[in-house]
Amino acid sequence: MSLIHAITRLPRPFDPDLGAETCAAVPEADGDLALLLAGAGGSSPFLKGLVEKEAAWLLAALDDPDGCIQACFSEIEELAPDRLKSGLRQAKRRVALITALADLAGAWPLERVTGVLTDFGGLACDVVIRAEIANLIRRNKLPGQTPDDVATAGGLFVLAMGKMGAHELNYSSDIDLICLFDETRFDPGDFYEARQGMVRATRNMCSILSDRTAEGYVFRTDLRLRPDPVVTPVCMATEAAERYYESLGRTWERAAYIKARPCAGDLQAGERFLKTLTPFVWRRHLDFAAIQDAHDMRLRIRENKGLGGALSVPGHDMKLGRGGIREIEFFTQTRQLIAGGRDTGLRQRETVAGLAALAGKGWVPEDVSDRLSDHYRAHREVEHRIQMVNDAQTHRMPQSPEGIERIACLMGADAKGLIADLERRLTEVHELTEGFFAPDPPPSAVAEPASFDASILARWPTYPALRSQRARQIFDRLRPELLSRLARTAKPDEALMALDGFLAGLPAGVQLFSLFEANTQLIDLLVDIVGTSSALAGHLSRNAGVFDAVIGGDFFADWPGCTALRRELTGILEAEPDYERQLDAARRWTKEWHFRIGVHHLRGLIDGPTSGAQYADLAEAVIAAICPVVVAQFAAKHGDPPGRGAAVLGMGSLGAGRLNAVSDLDVIVIYDPLDVESSDGRRPLASRLYYARMTQALITALTAPMAQGRLYEVDMRLRPSGTQGPVATSWASFRNYQQNDAWAWEHLALTRARVVAGDAGLAADIETFRQSVLAAPRVREQILQEVSEMRARIAAAKSPAGVWDAKTGPGRMMDIELIAQTGALLSGSAARDVQGGLAGAVDCGWLSDADATDLGACFDLFWSVQTAVRLLSEKAVDVRDMGDGAAAFLCRTTGYDSLKDLQNALEGHYEQATALIAGALKQGEDG
Repeated sequence: MSLIHAITRLPRPFDPDLGAETCAAVPEADGDLALLLAGAGGSSPFLKGLVEKEAAWLLAALDDPDGCIQACFSEIEELAPDRLKSGLRQAKRRVALITALADLAGAWPLERVTGVLTDFGGLACDVVIRAEIANLIRRNKLPGQTPDDVATAGGLFVLAMGKMGAHELNYSSDIDLICLFDETRFDPGDFYEARQGMVRATRNMCSILSDRTAEGYVFRTDLRLRPDPVVTPVCMATEAAERYYESLGRTWERAAYIKARPCAGDLQAGERFLKTLTPFVWRRHLDFAAIQDAHDMRLRIRENKGLGGALSVPGHDMKLGRGGIREIEFFTQTRQLIAGGRDTGLRQRETVAGLAALAGKGWVPEDVSDRLSDHYRAHREVEHRIQMVNDAQTHRMPQSPEGIERIACLMGADAKGLIADLERRLTEVHELTEGFFAPDPPPSAVAEPASFDASILARWPTYPALRSQRARQIFDRLRPELLSRLARTAKPDEALMALDGFLAGLPAGVQLFSLFEANTQLIDLLVDIVGTSSALAGHLSRNAGVFDAVIGGDFFADWPGCTALRRELTGILEAEPDYERQLDAARRWTKEWHFRIGVHHLRGLIDGPTSGAQYADLAEAVIAAICPVVVAQFAAKHGDPPGRGAAVLGMGSLGAGRLNAVSDLDVIVIYDPLDVESSDGRRPLASRLYYARMTQALITALTAPMAQGRLYEVDMRLRPSGTQGPVATSWASFRNYQQNDAWAWEHLALTRARVVAGDAGLAADIETFRQSVLAAPRVREQILQEVSEMRARIAAAKSPAGVWDAKTGPGRMMDIELIAQTGALLSGSAARDVQGGLAGAVDCGWLSDADATDLGACFDLFWSVQTAVRLLSEKAVDVRDMGDGAAAFLCRTTGYDSLKDLQNALEGHYEQATALIAGALKQGEDG
């Protein structure tokens, strides 16, 4: 579309005579177009010079500015090597002129203006670097490379950094570049010669772009963002750069790489390099420590540039000054660094897009995002007008009234209004961002309660988490708030001891303390946990990163269910580049959800039965998501699974869909090779051996301790023939065993079996078979006799650890579960849970409805106690050592007013259940 039809605003000529001269250079221009040229040339000597130099070309270009830009780009791509310098400079003049006029006229939004400038910069770099590589190859200065390698620049690539990387290039910007090359393209013996050639090509590229000639220049280039620029060559091998960032990379370099983008040369090699830097740039945990780094960086810039003091628009630096562009960028990038490791949707290069993404995920209030985006666009327009005057890489508002008036003219505004608007915007930006980087200091510390043991407080600095100076500085700011909240607990001394244990177990503190400082509501949660559950507190000290999930936005949302959990974990695993990282990601994710269930239970958001169902959902989702990953890893070496694959049969509490915080997983792996004798991979295996080893790989994936700990303990003793049998059972063998060789206890175990992962067809067949086995007729007296003997053996082997051991012993959980399984077996019921099994016992006439109801009520109480006790401690609890917080939780979750009342209820229910079970078994045997 013609520019004349897109004009929405017009500049005014600061010097009308110069404006008239500009119009005279293009006598055909009239109307608004003449006013546009007069305003531009009358306020900018640089633009006046461009109009006069390109007058013969300008009118046609203004008739189709977008087509004109595309034509310029096409001409650049066809430039002969000996025409590069002059051709690029002519193109730069024309792109600069059209961009300026479209910007001043309001025909192009900011993103189009910066996008055109950026695209031109990337194309210029690409054309020049390929020409330089072609020249090296032609002269045999790049060993092993041929003319075919010119298309990929011999493995050299240019990373656009800063505003160029984000497609936000200034009107008169220099360009920040990092030049690297893929050293794997060369034989090791040719490395130094190859590097020498790449360095020469890079230097020549910078010279061609930045040298000033009679025709001007293209771009000033800056290579100082590369690793350790004082001592490293201008073009480095990727391997050397990777080692630098892994060992020495700093927070400002991480922030710089948010905007990094391959713009020239071997773009695929550039993308691969950026992918390898992902763990460096995007930390897996919420990185609130980056706030302090960014704040320190801001302070150093202010100090070095002399930008402190009160805000004054004349002479103000629109980029680095108070309330300027850099503050918005730092605010956005730091927030991205904090959360971008967990949420890939926050990894936006553009500032406005980054703010929108942060607002969409709740990290920045939407109104703050909108206001900062508006101020950012306005600041950038002012910055462009400053630079248009003389094509100078400056960001400072003029000091003089005449200079400010000139900028106002380019903006079509009056000077007073411009100053007032800028002062308002700069002030608001500073207010919106400064509190994030340098929040108000906390209120003066409350006096430490006299009852606090000074010897405990004195040893804190000796703990690993507090040995670094930075960790101590942050913790010292947190300490008054921590002690204040500890003092308000029911038993401050107990809470202090619990916090002391938590701090002693922390391997490092900077990240966690930074997290607390930025989210003080977490301190309440910490105090609640350490004062209640030693198990959760111990878990926290080893896995402090799970706190990330609390502020991730949906920590207190409704339970998503097993299907959604599996889908989420599958997506996370698919995004990881290798097997080990997949397993670590699974462990990290599982710990967060495990922690979530525990916190919800601890805080009364869910009860014991609900927590049991959620732990089971989580375990099933983990197994279902991990299985395909293990199979794929195993198949890469040994081929696809023979036949129709395998299924994982959950047994015990997993099969029944009810686990506690420390439950292990009872599983059986069943496979069906059909008539396939072996796999067909690089290293084929016989079907039986294939599935045995694949099962071992699955168990290892679930149980092996790695950097993020282990997922679960796994028990496979319920498989046919127990520990004497193969770790994986064929479908045919499983059917034969269950039909001909299984003991009664194995059929009882089958009542709770449930396929949790694997081939859908095999899973359906297993369930159909399970139901047919359970439905087979049985002699009641024989089953009850075997159950009585089994119950006696269990009692002889396992004694209860005390009244608070609600699981093991006569009349307790395992006893009632055994009766429920018996009821399901006798009735042929497919129900897996205790209540369903008891209902089956009523249906077949073995138990009365009243007895089943009483046993069900006993089991519910025992389960509530057991899940609460296991959340409080992984070991047996002693109420004499139990703190007030733990006691209150145990009472709250079971519905009793005191531990004494709860203990009396437990003892009574144990006796009642024991009598009911004994009576039922005796009556059944007699009947």
